[in-house]
Amino acid sequence: MGAVQNQPDFNAKAVQILKGAMQEFLQNGYAGTSMDKVAATAKVSKPTVYSHFRDKEGLFQALVQYVAQQRCLRMIGEGPLQGDPAVVLRQVALETITTVLQDGEYQDFVRLVVGESGRFPLLAEAFLENLTRPGLECLTQYLADHPELGIADPAATARVLLGTVVFFTITQGLLGGETLMPMAPERLIDSLMQLLLRQVEPLAPVGQAQAAG
Repeated sequence: MGAVQNQPDFNAKAVQILKGAMQEFLQNGYAGTSMDKVAATAKVSKPTVYSHFRDKEGLFQALVQYVAQQRCLRMIGEGPLQGDPAVVLRQVALETITTVLQDGEYQDFVRLVVGESGRFPLLAEAFLENLTRPGLECLTQYLADHPELGIADPAATARVLLGTVVFFTITQGLLGGETLMPMAPERLIDSLMQLLLRQVEPLAPVGQAQAAG
């Protein structure tokens, strides 16, 4: 989708360094990670790290860009969203939930960004710039391109959709809510699709959506 366009291409050595950096950041936090530790974990020399990334801040920003490329491709695919809204919007929601809930490393990465962003605002800025905003812009454009949905404010509606999905992944995955407040992803998505598609599809009986949970 649009979230992965205009992103840098990382060569094999850069990816090797980024994978080492991911291990270090998750294990030691942003403050506790050094370029020396990243070099050791990635099994490259310190000059090699600096030849690819100017400093720790640049390394983290590149890591967020790399995460954005990998996750966005898995969630939605490359290129702009196209197709029937009833299919595309459901796919976006389901693929996002499934990808996040099955990806423990990504969940830990989000915890890192949230936990450290108070002291290091650049972490949140990099995350929003490379993951959140591109995804919102892509979805906003798709909704705007489909007037049959009857959506007056595509930008706000995009936030409603992604906000619902993100809330679900946080409560069910990052916070372990699948045991305290379980709900099948399909049940949530069925209700979300009823809200978004009510202008173009008849509403399903309430009991049908509830049965999925």
